[in-house]
Amino acid sequence: MPSTGALSDITILDLTRVLCGPYCTMQLADMGANVIKIETPKGGDDTRAWGPFRNDSSVYFASINRNKRSITLNLKAPEAKELFKKMVREADVVIENYRPGVMDKLGLGYDVLKEINDRLIYAEVSGFGSYGPYSQRPGYDILAQAMGGIMSITGQPNDPPTRVGNSIGDILGGLNITIGILAALHARTLTGKGQKVDVSLVDTIVSACCTDMMRYLETGKIPERMGNRYAPLAPYDSFHAIDGEFIIACGNQKLYEDLCNKVLHRPELITDPRFATVAIRAENHALLKPLIEEWSTTVTIDEGVAAVMAAGIPAGPIYDASRVTTDHHIADVREMYVKQEHPVIGEMTVTGNAVKLMDTKPTIRTPAPLLGQHNAEVYSQMLGLDEATLAEYKERGII
Repeated sequence: MPSTGALSDITILDLTRVLCGPYCTMQLADMGANVIKIETPKGGDDTRAWGPFRNDSSVYFASINRNKRSITLNLKAPEAKELFKKMVREADVVIENYRPGVMDKLGLGYDVLKEINDRLIYAEVSGFGSYGPYSQRPGYDILAQAMGGIMSITGQPNDPPTRVGNSIGDILGGLNITIGILAALHARTLTGKGQKVDVSLVDTIVSACCTDMMRYLETGKIPERMGNRYAPLAPYDSFHAIDGEFIIACGNQKLYEDLCNKVLHRPELITDPRFATVAIRAENHALLKPLIEEWSTTVTIDEGVAAVMAAGIPAGPIYDASRVTTDHHIADVREMYVKQEHPVIGEMTVTGNAVKLMDTKPTIRTPAPLLGQHNAEVYSQMLGLDEATLAEYKERGII
């Protein structure tokens, strides 16, 4: 799979499935890495059976497995283990998201593989990490959100703890393991040696909640759910309009004063002792919000956003899926929604890459592979296996 991307000289053996790991390898593949997705011969990645479907093919799977090649391999079979070890000799990275210890039980853990290739980066991502008393617990995004602290601060003040609307633990975990792999690849240029990278979904959420938990560690006060507002600032929240809600984000004193003078036309709110400083306003946010909504409820969302932005203050509508996917700046100019042709699904839209490298641009080159689509290509190129051998291995359930 020739490529001119930033990682075009990197080969990755991808044993991951579902979301977190595949999101990571999608990022790396977009940047040009040769990602070989290794799946079980029967069924493959779990998400191949997850909807929505078109032409009996999973759009979910197709959305996060582009730019990869798929081979099948039954790692429980002795011959398959040997094939995998031979591929490891040619690889730069192995990434897996099994429960910690599974690869060791298969005889394919890091301690074994590093003896085969001491430059190998071995990356593993799991719910609770590869060590510690919780390491053997099964991990899912909702558990990471629950135990990492983010559910406790998400939702309206009087509502119960709420899961963030998407699988933020898996997505951020995917980004963290991507960062770890890239750091380890750079370290290899310094030391000549590979290393193990370990990312936990719970750790990922804990890290993402850094400023929220900092307030607890400093004050002893447990952060509360606060809806759309942000504890250190006000006004920094959603505000009602005639036809819905929109965002006003005053990140400093000048922006607040401009809001009062140029939009609300209420300069007295600047000197009002309840709102005189950033910190005091944050404390008295519940008193300030209805005063702003005396104005915002007289305009539409678009009128309100235009008025606030005209004063040089950050503002924006709250997009649903129909608006974010059709916004010209986001979808077209920034290429965050890209059409591609899938061999079974047909024309489909996938989410673009958020990293914009100007000289080695991430690209969406090939659609998500069919299960085992590249068996002949990869096994012949990497291991020199012929068609007869592959046919035999397939008949015996090795691939």
